[in-house]
Amino acid sequence: QVQLVESGGGLVHPGGSLRLSCAPSVSVFGMYNIGWYRQAPGKQREIVALLERKGNITYNAAVKGRFTISTDHAKNTLDLQMNSLKPEDTAVYYCGMPGISWGQGTQVTVSS
Repeated sequence: QVQLVESGGGLVHPGGSLRLSCAPSVSVFGMYNIGWYRQAPGKQREIVALLERKGNITYNAAVKGRFTISTDHAKNTLDLQMNSLKPEDTAVYYCGMPGISWGQGTQVTVSS
């Protein structure tokens, strides 16, 4: 089973930036869909950005233009660069391969 380990969460002021990384235990890029999801308190988990198996990328409209998903093949990580963060971006962020595996989540808090 693929294990996904996230890192990079934390507390940041509004307008700040954070970079999240997800390290799969095996090579998955190009073979499976993998992406970043988030769940805020009292809300359902939602997709943030998805890297499809064939390379297509889709973003949640709420983060488009501010967040960028990318892969670092040298490190075998899936990264999420988050800029211009807003308080409404506060959530637990998960790296996920739908139907296959989920990471444990990393907290992102945007607050002044």
